[in-house]
Amino acid sequence: MTLNITDRELVSAMLAGHEAAFQSFFDTYFPRIYRFAVPRLGGDAEAGKEVVQSTLVNAMRNLAGYRGEAALFSWLCQICRRQIVDYVRVNRRHAQILVAFDDSPELRAALESIEAPDEDGPAQHYDRQQTRKIVQSVLDRLPLRYGDILEWKYIEGHSVEEIGTRLGVTHTAAQSLLARARVAFREAVETVFGRTADEVLADMQGR
Repeated sequence: MTLNITDRELVSAMLAGHEAAFQSFFDTYFPRIYRFAVPRLGGDAEAGKEVVQSTLVNAMRNLAGYRGEAALFSWLCQICRRQIVDYVRVNRRHAQILVAFDDSPELRAALESIEAPDEDGPAQHYDRQQTRKIVQSVLDRLPLRYGDILEWKYIEGHSVEEIGTRLGVTHTAAQSLLARARVAFREAVETVFGRTADEVLADMQGR
C-alpha cells in the first residue's frame, strides 16, 4: 500500500512511528532502488536485493538526517551508492563491472544530458546492453511513480484498472498518470540519445 503524501510528510510519519508509513516507504522505494542498484551490480538480482535491503534499513536508521533538500529518491540513491561500494569491497567479483558502469565518462555524460542536453548525442554509439542500462537509468530518474507505472504496464503487463487499484486512484486518474509517464519517458530518452524513443527501443530489441 502506498500513501499519497509528500516526501517530507512520509518521513515525518515514519519518524512518528506510523506502521502504514513504513509499509508505504518500502512498497514505493524498494522496486525503484532495486532498478537503480542491479545494473551497477552486473545484473546480479540477489546482490541487488541485499544492497537494497541494506539501503532501506540504513535510511530508516537515519531518517532524522533527511532535510527535504533533495527528493527522497535522490537521497536514497546516495545511500545506495555507498552500500554498493561496501558490498563490492566485501564481494570483489563485482568490482570490475561496477567501475565499468559507474565510472564511464560517456555514460555519465549521457545521463547528465537529461538535464543538460548534449548536441553530440554521446549515447548514439552504445551497444544493446549499454542502451538497456541507460534506458533503465532514465526510468529511475523520472518523477515519482512514473518509472513504476511504466514497468507495471509494459513489463509486468498490468491493466490500467490494476494500476489504479495499486495506486488507490480512479481509472481516469491512472490513465492520465500513465499518459504523463509515457511523455516524460519519451522526452528523457530522446534528450539522452538524440533520437526518437521508438528508434532507441527498436535497437534494444535488435530490430
